[in-house]
Amino acid sequence: MLDLLPDLWRDLLAIPHLGLYLTIGWAVYLLGLGFWIVLQKREPVATISWLISLAALPYIGFLIYYFFGPLRIHRQRLRRVRARASLPAPPAGLTPSPEAIELAKLGQATTGLPPTTATDVRLLIDGGAKYTALLADIAQAREHIHLEYYIYLPDRTGTALRDALIERARAGVKVRLLMDAVGSGQTSRRFIKPLLEAGAEVAWFHPMKLRWFWRRPWLNLRTHRKIVVIDGRVGYTGGINITDEEDERLREDAYRDLHLRLEGDVVRELELVFTEDWCYATGQPPLKMQHPPPQPGRVASQVVSSGPDSPWEAIHRVHVGAIHAAQRRVWLVTPYFVPSEAARMALTSAALGGLDVRLLVPKLSDSRLVTYAARSYFDELLDAGVKIHEYGPRMLHSKALLCDDKMAIIGSANFDHRSFRLNFEISVMFYNEQLAGELATLIQEECSRAPRVRPDRERSLWRARLPEALARLVSPLL
Repeated sequence: MLDLLPDLWRDLLAIPHLGLYLTIGWAVYLLGLGFWIVLQKREPVATISWLISLAALPYIGFLIYYFFGPLRIHRQRLRRVRARASLPAPPAGLTPSPEAIELAKLGQATTGLPPTTATDVRLLIDGGAKYTALLADIAQAREHIHLEYYIYLPDRTGTALRDALIERARAGVKVRLLMDAVGSGQTSRRFIKPLLEAGAEVAWFHPMKLRWFWRRPWLNLRTHRKIVVIDGRVGYTGGINITDEEDERLREDAYRDLHLRLEGDVVRELELVFTEDWCYATGQPPLKMQHPPPQPGRVASQVVSSGPDSPWEAIHRVHVGAIHAAQRRVWLVTPYFVPSEAARMALTSAALGGLDVRLLVPKLSDSRLVTYAARSYFDELLDAGVKIHEYGPRMLHSKALLCDDKMAIIGSANFDHRSFRLNFEISVMFYNEQLAGELATLIQEECSRAPRVRPDRERSLWRARLPEALARLVSPLL
């Protein structure tokens, strides 16, 4: 067979006007793909980036865009509108500032989730604290346990959680586990089988189904959410997945991360987001849930969800709105910093306006491309007066925004294009001085251990400036 290749190549080159045919084919390909991309009506920078990148990859570029290009999901949006009609009215008696009221209205208008309250909010720092609290709460479950995770791995941490769920399922507790098909791809059916045999239900979010090859796959649209709801009473969300990589008790290089444990009416909103995702992933009718009686709390809270099923980019808008509304300080913690133009303008405007603006990012993230892309924005931020700290040697995975003395946003969303536009994400917005104070203390301690980036730092052309410039070019696609 290999002996025939030279003859085939010679015959191919002998075709008359081969160059003309290839040029015409490339032009038709580029026009067709360009027409498709332009109709998506994305930001001009992102559109041009896709066009330039794919023009250099004739025909292969079509497959790349087909599998990984942006698209919207419409049927999910309709189901959400119907499901959220049953939410209770916003609580009375809270007196937030006009800026907080505006942000609450923005969050409700873009998600359908109104402001509510929490009776208890705990910051769980690192996986050890989260897993300990979670297993203790699961052991107390009596009615149902709902879990949704981007990454659930069959390691020691995943096995411990699975076995705890098996014990509760055998006791008659309804267990539903939703995992992202890409992030949790290492979790085999063999690992899940004992859980299914115990009576639990397991579903996958956007699995690849080769028999439906004519449908455009949703490989690039993942659920990045981390949600646990126990008996409609206790809720968990934040940045910590189910993996040994996030348990500092098992690994010295475990991610530095942040999670939330919640009680009160806000848990209803967490569960609503889960049940919508569950119904969407399984095709089942809406779940009929029995919630505890309303428990108005002291912590003003609001769940903000976003994803490609909505054009509003709710988490993106709320972040930018909170930064613009700040009057004294803006402290941002994120593992992946690839800001949109609106977010970058908000941060630099706050710093130029005299606010205390700090950015805490990992010294090296788990993606070198994202690290270079993030650093490509540093010069502009530093010139505006933003204080940038790089955390290390552990990978910083926390996601939080603190504005002034009361406003805090914590969740699963990174400060980048993917989280704002492609992933299904969830955050919780708080307006509470005590909680904001706890978060401020944590960020202050993290910054004290993270060297500050200096404007006069040495930056090699080949090791820093050129890689950063190149990464900046593709940052709208990250």
